[in-house]
Amino acid sequence: MTKQLSFLPKIDRAATQEKLEGVLESVRIYRQFGMIRKEMKVTPSYEIREHGPTHAVGKPLEDVAIANVQQSKREEWLELISFRIDQFLNRLGNGNAGRIQRDIINKRYLEEEDVCDYMVYNEIGMAERTYRRWKSRAFYNLAFALRLEVYENEETGGNE
Repeated sequence: MTKQLSFLPKIDRAATQEKLEGVLESVRIYRQFGMIRKEMKVTPSYEIREHGPTHAVGKPLEDVAIANVQQSKREEWLELISFRIDQFLNRLGNGNAGRIQRDIINKRYLEEEDVCDYMVYNEIGMAERTYRRWKSRAFYNLAFALRLEVYENEETGGNE
């Protein structure tokens, strides 16, 4: 028998879920706290230095400026991803399916820390099995919308 060719690569579900959960956690923390800028030390530390001369010149102001520039790039990225997530959630529609998926993503990943699945499906008033189906559907739609899906390599295989 001949094997049917598939031109669509398989998605590594576990890696995609892990990557998307990491991004959602970063966005939740960013929305909650924002970014905290690094500041330069004003007072020197009066500690005995017991090492030989290194002939290195310390430039604390430059180090802080470089760290803040790198941090602002990350802040811009988080702001863009947060905006894209909001766009995705708004485009889900006002029907029952869109409302359920929006509630699951918001309540489980974006509102509070340490929220478990059972808390969310009890709050929504849904059976666990139905919740898991809706959650996986919303999750992979969001992964594709944000282009965060991870594809399997032929060598590594998947977790099927």
